Amino acid sequence: MKGKTNMTLVSDFVTQIIAKNPMYAELDRLYLVNRLYQLVGETPLNQPAETLLDQAAGLVAQAVANGKIEDSLTDRELLQAAIMDFVTPTPALVNQTFWNKYQVSPTAATDYFYQLSQDNDYIKTKAIAKNVVFSAATLYGDLEITINLSKPEKDPKAIAAAQHQTTTTYPKCQLCMENEGYYGRLGYPARSNHRIIRLTLGGQTWGFQYSPYAYFTEHAIFLAQEHRPMAINQRTFTNLLDLVTTFPTYFVGSNADLPIVGGSMLTHDHYQGGHHTFPMMKAPVLQQVDLGIAGLTAGIVKWPLATLRLTSNEPEKLINAATKITNAWRGYSDDSLDIRAFTGDTPHHTVTPIAYRQGDAYVLDVVLRDNQTSEKYPDGIFHPHQDVQHIKKENIGLIEVMGRAILPARLKTEMHDVEAYLVDQPNQMAAYHKAWADDLKAKYQPTPDNVQSIVHREIGVVFARVLEDAGVYKQTAAGLAGFNRFIQTLTNK
Repeated sequence: MKGKTNMTLVSDFVTQIIAKNPMYAELDRLYLVNRLYQLVGETPLNQPAETLLDQAAGLVAQAVANGKIEDSLTDRELLQAAIMDFVTPTPALVNQTFWNKYQVSPTAATDYFYQLSQDNDYIKTKAIAKNVVFSAATLYGDLEITINLSKPEKDPKAIAAAQHQTTTTYPKCQLCMENEGYYGRLGYPARSNHRIIRLTLGGQTWGFQYSPYAYFTEHAIFLAQEHRPMAINQRTFTNLLDLVTTFPTYFVGSNADLPIVGGSMLTHDHYQGGHHTFPMMKAPVLQQVDLGIAGLTAGIVKWPLATLRLTSNEPEKLINAATKITNAWRGYSDDSLDIRAFTGDTPHHTVTPIAYRQGDAYVLDVVLRDNQTSEKYPDGIFHPHQDVQHIKKENIGLIEVMGRAILPARLKTEMHDVEAYLVDQPNQMAAYHKAWADDLKAKYQPTPDNVQSIVHREIGVVFARVLEDAGVYKQTAAGLAGFNRFIQTLTNK
């Protein structure tokens, strides 16, 4: 209620705990009050708190004022997650509720878990709302552009203290199941309020969780219980199709398993998924191909990255076709197009696979990847080239492969300066944007009313070029001819 102060925060928060966590009942009130006093101190602050998250933030402020924690970003984040853990059921209860709801429908189960992960502040909804999101029309349809502002800034005190911190390898990485309930530490995120759904894939235990800083609706992560490197093989395709059988409204895909063309976490086998239809999934098939598998349709997708779309009502046929494509691609070279499978013993070829459902049919998009570098392209031959790196220079991973740009936070300010430059207003535009901005000045007649839409449109054009750079076979006559030469090797075997 508006106007209430921290004098009643502990009591009010305990009321929330009892209401939201089935572990607790009214008889536990004094116990919970004393647990919170131990964390935040007993002396209240005069600070209003209307929502659950406001109450949690108020309790953190009370802890700082009472000397229970230092006034640092790290200590605040760690304590806030620990406080929100009180309103979060235990892992066993969360799993039991999830699978009970699954008996009603998969959507009932995911709706429950997604809402819980937002309500308990594991998914950082307030931070995610800061992201800049828009679409841009291109030759490949409307691409999705995001400027990522949600990730927290580095804590200066944590950076300074890290050099004196004892090295620890627990958890081994941020995707390990040992993160569930982990308090966190300097340089490592708070996970007290983290929960993981257990499921079985191929006889192995896997986990299902949501991403704290989601890039799209219901951004899910599926992770192996064993801490092992990423790998793309027949088991991968089987797992992806099993997951979209279990969660038919979700897509599930895997980053490639090589650097440059892979994601940022290659040390732990995992997939990403969610309730979102990406631009690539809407792209049409440009050319049908025959892979010699009855009951399977296949085709080259009209998409800047070289993609084969496999469709069948029988997952086993998709698994066999994707395995055949991947095994052939790992050893295939075409020097005329700078495509080389190996440099010495170093492999360069892998795939990015994405599975989803279309009614009763299963779809598996298999994107061919090559991570070579060269003297001309030291960052990667099939990587954003130097002239577009003022917008995007990072790896092109799974999400971007599908047509959603994850652009760095610097661009929010930098694009304001570009817009000011285009309409001859004072600005501090970075020098590396000047050639691009001058091209826009020549192409358009920018005004204060249209300049933002111009810049947004042209960011989409640049992102399309980024994806074209990452494509091993371009959408040109020469590129499609090369793609068909590779496909011919599949049908000849």
